[in-house]
Amino acid sequence: MSYSEPPNYGSPPPPPPGGGYGAPPPGYGGAQPQSNSVMAIISLVTGILGVVCCGSFVFAVAALILGFLARKEINQSGGAKKGSGMATAGIVLGVIGLVISVIWIILVVTTGDFNFYTSTS
Repeated sequence: MSYSEPPNYGSPPPPPPGGGYGAPPPGYGGAQPQSNSVMAIISLVTGILGVVCCGSFVFAVAALILGFLARKEINQSGGAKKGSGMATAGIVLGVIGLVISVIWIILVVTTGDFNFYTSTS
């Protein structure tokens, strides 16, 4: 016959099964946390670069393409992905970047000044 110690009445009870207090026991499915769409984040970043780097046509086009792809991905995820606002902001910044790029190209062509960064003084 094995001898077991009597319970120590001053110690807290052991944690419940399932990993701790407040955590549901294993086997209970809860809502999965939403994650941001990576394409939405990249669309926002490239949109910002398209506006800040004036005349950066590549960044503006990338922001537009990635913004539309991110919104499509978010809509098809069924709520598992979030970031629709970032994708929309990337699209808007992409359009602004395209407009700035087109204006910059028109100014360069019409003035004939292709050497903006060199001085002739």
